[in-house]
Amino acid sequence: MFSLVSVITMTTCIFLFGILLSVVLNVNAAAKYYEQEIGITVLFDEGIDQSRIDEIGREIKAIDGVADIDFTSAEEAWAEFQEIYFEGDPEAAASFGNDNPLVNSASYSVKTTEIEKQAAVEEAILKIDGVREVNRSDDVVRALTRFNKILTVVSAAIIAILLAVAVILISMTINVGVSVRRNEISIMKLIGATDGFVRAPFIVEGLLIGLIGSVIPMTVLYFTYNALMNRIAQKYLGSLSAVLLGVNDIYHYLIPLGLVLGLGIGLLGSIITIKRHLKV
Repeated sequence: MFSLVSVITMTTCIFLFGILLSVVLNVNAAAKYYEQEIGITVLFDEGIDQSRIDEIGREIKAIDGVADIDFTSAEEAWAEFQEIYFEGDPEAAASFGNDNPLVNSASYSVKTTEIEKQAAVEEAILKIDGVREVNRSDDVVRALTRFNKILTVVSAAIIAILLAVAVILISMTINVGVSVRRNEISIMKLIGATDGFVRAPFIVEGLLIGLIGSVIPMTVLYFTYNALMNRIAQKYLGSLSAVLLGVNDIYHYLIPLGLVLGLGIGLLGSIITIKRHLKV
């Protein structure tokens, strides 16, 4: 009974660990994805001509760390504005006639090779003659990073509590086994059994509890996560596929961590009990 309870507790612990690890890894991956997707917006001085804008584009491309630039004209900016804010009300947009209220809104969207280079690229762009303003919208990345830190701390606390409970239960399981087999252990010692020979079955028992308690939840979580990702891909037509990690990406970390946790807890519980209750 103690062995069964230990396996169930271990299974719950590793399963919850897998869920929390999946969430943390996905949030981290989403933050990195949006870091790369968020570009630097470059605005120009009022009245600047197109030839100078083209020159600025060439100067920006020459900056170390710039991966790509995309130009948006004032006309394109106005058309996009109308789509977003005047949708369903063409008369409101038509009231402007041929006037473009965003005449000074032409811009370059600059993407960097690495997120770490954004600050240096931004500083270099600001020094270019004709550049009025440089904007970098990284609120999404900051929010995801903050959430990831909070989630990591909370996850670590929950996992620590569950691990402590699992160690205690495995220790109790081994302790019961020692008590039940105390007479057999005495006879084994009298006929010459070594300390290692006596201790080995209890260590193996703890390792088996840890192994079973880690394999079961990782198997269940594999199929559950895979089914969830397939459902998300179908519902959102794969739009989240570039952000969320696949099951193989998650299990690249989960398999070694889950096995180390399971076997480590089983071994720790066995050793603690053997040292305290098995005097051989």
